[in-house]
Amino acid sequence: MSSGSFFKVLLKNFDVLAGPLVTLVYPLYASVKAIESKSHVDDQQWLTDWVLYSLITLFELTFVKVLEWLPIWPYAKLIFTCWLVLPYFSGAAYVYEHYVRPIFVNQQIVNIWYVPRKNDGIGRSDDILSAAERYIETNGPEEFEKLISKAERSSKSRNNNRTATEVWSDKETKIWRGGNSSFYDDYHDY
Repeated sequence: MSSGSFFKVLLKNFDVLAGPLVTLVYPLYASVKAIESKSHVDDQQWLTDWVLYSLITLFELTFVKVLEWLPIWPYAKLIFTCWLVLPYFSGAAYVYEHYVRPIFVNQQIVNIWYVPRKNDGIGRSDDILSAAERYIETNGPEEFEKLISKAERSSKSRNNNRTATEVWSDKETKIWRGGNSSFYDDYHDY
């Protein structure tokens, strides 16, 4: 076998040879170095890389039949993986911050059983009223009155147990918001 045919085979199978080096060997080496270092920045870089590698692998496993029809997929994956892995580009951090993190951190729960609330003339929803009616049906009107008086007492005790700094903070807020037209307010605590 001549050296020319060896290079042809090497170039023809470049994606098969370089893929594991770029996606597994180098990140594995860099991850071990990141674990041994004191910096948390490199830990985050390589954890992000492994998360994205997992997502790419899941994507490939899911769409294997479609990807078989795309002859450019192995090369596109190799270029994309190089962009993700090589610290010069910091592609993993970019993809994670802009695409992956918003999905997992700001999870939007979609309720497929959504029923719009009815509003009365004032604009309040009737959910509170229906909840009160259910409570009265279950426990009786006397228990409902006890619950309301307990809530009122709890609210009053929270207002009475304020600290001196909370009271002073309220006074300062009133002064700075222009709540009093004169220099002195009603408290005269100067």
